[in-house]
Amino acid sequence: MEARKSLGQHFLLDEALCRRIAAQAGDLTGRQVLEVGPGPGGLTRALLATPAAQVTAVELDRRAVAALAELEAAFPGRLRVIEADALRVDVAEVMPAPRVIVANLPYNVGTPLLVGWLRQAAALDRMVLMFQQEVAERICAAPDTEAYGRLGVLAQWRCRATLLLRLPPGAFSPPPKVWSAVVGLEPHAEDPEEALFRAMERLTAAAFGQRRKMLRGALKSLGDAEGLLAAAGIDGARRAETLSVAEFDRMARALLARTQAG
Repeated sequence: MEARKSLGQHFLLDEALCRRIAAQAGDLTGRQVLEVGPGPGGLTRALLATPAAQVTAVELDRRAVAALAELEAAFPGRLRVIEADALRVDVAEVMPAPRVIVANLPYNVGTPLLVGWLRQAAALDRMVLMFQQEVAERICAAPDTEAYGRLGVLAQWRCRATLLLRLPPGAFSPPPKVWSAVVGLEPHAEDPEEALFRAMERLTAAAFGQRRKMLRGALKSLGDAEGLLAAAGIDGARRAETLSVAEFDRMARALLARTQAG
């Protein structure tokens, strides 16, 4: 089965590597595991070798769905293949708790998939996800580093993020032009209300959209930047990359309060 660039496909077929990635999810006994973009099923086989209660594989490529049919028949009741766009799949609706996501994500939809899952992170036990290394480093980046930005704030606001493994291009077929990396995400206990999540998205988009500017300038698009910064106790002369996730949380709550009051 030939990987398609249009689908962001880079297949991971090395059995030892697939087992290592599956092991990063910890003890899967009794867990419901979601895999996105299984392709020919290398990681799927490794997940089926664990004590997971069931593996649900979401695949958009009909060729892969057909290729996985034999595997599905060999593991009746333990593997379920859903032909669908993962961006439209509600994890909480398609599988019961406790839920874990383990996936070698298609490069072209990895970030929007992650942001969608962050909205309902409390419904998940954990996530073990592979991205391009650059994206993985952004997810795990600390403040005051070049990689720290919107994605890192959103991810670390909702989860404890850890970079677990780095994989060279040669691990995949076909080899991508960049290294890849596996990130572990352990969700915090409670999800913020949807309005607060949207406020955080607006805030981080504005703050990092012009990251060279001081916050008093970068946040002008939100209206009354000085008032917002004062309400959160943040110096307007600072730049976005210097703020901690806790400080972004304070500002997002201040932005939401102002929106609701208005």
